[in-house]
Amino acid sequence: MAYLTIENIQLSAIAACVPKNRESNAHYDWISEKERDLLIKTTGIEYRRIAPKQITTSDMCFASAEALINELNIDRKEIEVVIFVSQSPDFFLPATSIILQDKLQLSKTTMAFDIQLGCSGYVYGLSVISSLMNNGKFKKGLLLVGDKSSFSPSKKDKSTYPIFGDAGTATLLEYDPFAQKMDFNLQSDGSGYKAIIIPDGGMRNPYSDESDKMIETSPGIIRNRKNLMLDGIEVFNFSLREAAPNIFNLLKYNKTEINEYDFFVFHQANKLMNESIRKKLKVEPDKVPYSLQKYGNTSSASIPLTIVTELADKLKNSKAEVILSAFGVGLSWASAALTLNKLKCLPLIEIE
Repeated sequence: MAYLTIENIQLSAIAACVPKNRESNAHYDWISEKERDLLIKTTGIEYRRIAPKQITTSDMCFASAEALINELNIDRKEIEVVIFVSQSPDFFLPATSIILQDKLQLSKTTMAFDIQLGCSGYVYGLSVISSLMNNGKFKKGLLLVGDKSSFSPSKKDKSTYPIFGDAGTATLLEYDPFAQKMDFNLQSDGSGYKAIIIPDGGMRNPYSDESDKMIETSPGIIRNRKNLMLDGIEVFNFSLREAAPNIFNLLKYNKTEINEYDFFVFHQANKLMNESIRKKLKVEPDKVPYSLQKYGNTSSASIPLTIVTELADKLKNSKAEVILSAFGVGLSWASAALTLNKLKCLPLIEIE
């Protein structure tokens, strides 16, 4: 397994941004009232934030990063690496991170690149940026993570449309020789790539007239090949099969126990799935925060968004041992064990 231990890097601050526009699943009229009630009960998702057409993932990440820089009075010249993690970039090319380097008025000596990952993206992104910063002794780095997931589902697809929301985040990391180590366990299984997919629009299946044809694949699910397709049963089974063992193996690697951790922040997939994982781990409910009720499944942004909205007060004046666990599209999954020491979380940013 891909275990990593990274030293000398501290998570200093996180900011998160969501669209001001809020949609309620109680008003999702494509399905019956009874189906809506069951949907909310099983997924735990009551509301989602949906970005208007003109707002992109990078706009939300930019707002988060700019707020961090201004609030913490950061010298922009000290930011030496920017990584943008998303599956909804501004363009096919160039990389969105390089556009953000310019918009944030960072030095031209700044390293910038994109990582195309969804649900597992925050944990993978942390491992990559921390490794680079430790190796190069970079003073500061920005991990920009988010997705505009609402762009791809069909409104007539009950398996995807009421699940996903939009968000963008920024995490400030700093080189600190006294920082506690971070441990990671990173995994993937490409044999399951069809479980969460947008079939057309890439190089394998370019857009064609067939891409726009709406097809009813089952009752309540009408979509085309440009829309997100989600095999809910496969994703549910995969998550239950892999997420808990991934964490248990991480703890074997770093020689710690479940009860040594204060919080377990899961990717906000859905309540039933996450609660099943929590019970497998035998973790108390008060150690597992949720943001999905208010924001839905925000893909790669869900972990930092949950930290900002649910844990800010508990972390700002204390030290906490935390497990991060992310799983989904790819198939890809990962966990991290880290110490958050007086983490600064900015108030949630809303844009329209």
